Amino acid sequence: MTYVPNERSQSVAHLATRARAASRALARLSNEQRNEVLMAVASAIEDNSQKIIDANACDCRAAEPAITSGTMPSAMFARLRVNEHGISEMASRVRDVARLADPLGRRLAATELDDGLVLYKESCPLGVIGIVFESRPDVVPQVAALALKSGNAVLLKGGMEAMHTNAALVEVWRDCLANFPFVPLDSIGLLHTRADVMELLALDHDVDLIVPRGSRELVQFVAQNSRIPVLGHGQGICHVYVDCTADIEKALRITLDSKVQYPAACNSAETLLVHEDIASEFLPRIFTNLRKAGVEVRGCSRTVALLAEPGIVPANEDDWGTEYSDLILSVKIVATAAEAIAHIRHYGSGHTETIVTEDHEAATQFMDEVDAAGVFHNTSTRFADGFRYGFGAELGISTNKLHARGPVGLEGLTTYKYKLFGDGHTVAEYSSGARHFKHRPMKD
Repeated sequence: MTYVPNERSQSVAHLATRARAASRALARLSNEQRNEVLMAVASAIEDNSQKIIDANACDCRAAEPAITSGTMPSAMFARLRVNEHGISEMASRVRDVARLADPLGRRLAATELDDGLVLYKESCPLGVIGIVFESRPDVVPQVAALALKSGNAVLLKGGMEAMHTNAALVEVWRDCLANFPFVPLDSIGLLHTRADVMELLALDHDVDLIVPRGSRELVQFVAQNSRIPVLGHGQGICHVYVDCTADIEKALRITLDSKVQYPAACNSAETLLVHEDIASEFLPRIFTNLRKAGVEVRGCSRTVALLAEPGIVPANEDDWGTEYSDLILSVKIVATAAEAIAHIRHYGSGHTETIVTEDHEAATQFMDEVDAAGVFHNTSTRFADGFRYGFGAELGISTNKLHARGPVGLEGLTTYKYKLFGDGHTVAEYSSGARHFKHRPMKD
């Protein structure tokens, strides 16, 4: 079977209606059935690796003029590229999701309201999820796997820069689904145009959640143009704070990993804060390591004066609030941990922050007072990731405080319903005082 992407031959509203019907069928599947399909899809991705890589090569060639002209950032191009290792990672993530516990039908609470009147709170799917994302084709199998495992249908809208790769991945997915009659093909759909996005954002009757993955501008646009609940993060301005009691070797490794391991990621560090008592010992060493890694350092006036290196760029006010997504790092010397926390409160995006310290009290203060989806102690910001958290994959990282926060896995794609079982009970009996509630929590 060949998947023909939506080219306005049918409205997005029609696709969403069919996705809604598909989501009802998915919700009825057993965990074993969902896992069987996911394992088959993982193998199909590997078997079609050349097809996916060829499609990606087409997208990369089309992006070359934008790279040359500077209209496409190098970070975006890095996220666009797919190789054999990337294919293997995609398949592995799908298998990881299949191995997770069933997120549906979990009993979250049970209360005996009265004799023979029992209330259960159980997890269930959200329904239809819309994903609007940029550049990263690996979003397709990650999101589709999480959606299928959690009984949700998904409508995907990727960036034009990854058009061929996304279409190939969705085609592989749907071709595999065709072998399982109990899974509707409409459980996954691919949109293409900006007009499609605008239509999607208006479908609050059939779409339950919109997840934008990409730039701050994309997230803001989606949030401002839809009545559908939106889950996403506007920026990933993450900080590493090296406290006065930090172990220097730990601080060097953590800072370098947070910035260099994958600078295009939203959980990479953009600002390094260093306590003044350790700055003269730590900054020269980390500057040498950063320079070797090709990182441009933009320092505050105290940093520039301390290092006295020609390669340091004086930081301006805009630097503290910039998500570079590149080999650039802002550096600031602070007088106290409280000043570091205050800086993070002012400039941080609520994504991921880390402190390097051997002082338990300083760590506790930082972990308790910093308001972010992830607050770490003596470890890299790069650990803020659904796979690394054991979620198998992630829908994205949310800096929201309602519904889901941080890397969003299966739990973020479920909600719950209350199931009340009685035996002819009526409210009038309790209003009149003939019967009385017990409200007794029940154990599983």
